[in-house]
Amino acid sequence: MARVLLIGDHPEFKCGLEASKALAGCEILTAAGNVDAVHRVRARAIDVVVTDPDTTVRDDLALVKELRASRPGLKAIVLASAAAPSEIIAALRSHVFACFVAPFDIGDVADMTKRALEALDWRDGIAVESGLPKWISLKVSCGFVTAERLVHFMNEYRRDVPEDDRDDLMIAFREMLMNAMEHGAGFDPEKVVEVTAIRTERAIVYHFRDPGTGFDRSQLERSAVSNTEADPIAHFARRTELGLRPGGFGILLAKQVVDEMFYNERGNEVLLIKRLV
Repeated sequence: MARVLLIGDHPEFKCGLEASKALAGCEILTAAGNVDAVHRVRARAIDVVVTDPDTTVRDDLALVKELRASRPGLKAIVLASAAAPSEIIAALRSHVFACFVAPFDIGDVADMTKRALEALDWRDGIAVESGLPKWISLKVSCGFVTAERLVHFMNEYRRDVPEDDRDDLMIAFREMLMNAMEHGAGFDPEKVVEVTAIRTERAIVYHFRDPGTGFDRSQLERSAVSNTEADPIAHFARRTELGLRPGGFGILLAKQVVDEMFYNERGNEVLLIKRLV
């Protein structure tokens, strides 16, 4: 039976995790604090630890390092009452599985905990090449779980952006990341997508580079990107003629969310720009 260790005196969290269908069949244990958590992890095999939301990210990362000295395969989900972009970067560098910043949705925490329990070969899925509060560059292995983790990290990383704008940004970010992984790398876990996120005074900029051969611009007529408002499914017929499944919705959705989108000549790099009001 999978074991999850929840740190801190938060009965509502324990009840919420136990009631979650995502964690049905899991044993949810509790530790009174960080010292108690160290003793429990040394005594029994724990699969995922969920940190105390009342402790700082810095203390949580130090704890995770200590726990992994006893259980190298331990996965950690960090809960924090607040976290600066630099702390989110530190969590990524420490190979934390996920980081949640208050206010928390227990259902989302439970779902991420389930992903952590099921994930294999995840530890090096996200590598920080350069990490600054306003500029982060990453190399990301191609896998669905890694993509979901990165989208969540990027959402927490940009908590300084208004929620409505951030929600739009994450829609565009996720669609282009998944597009790069699927079409540029074929979801090959041995391949990586390069991702850069920059915040200027007036805009958010995302850059994606996949390892694929790119695409011919003329191929856009076969995707949803070529549709018009008058005929939103125009590409269906063309793709059916070619024996292809419907595609291009991710790019179309991203184009509707951001203010500008640019591809390089080869077609394996894309730049998204979202202006902030």
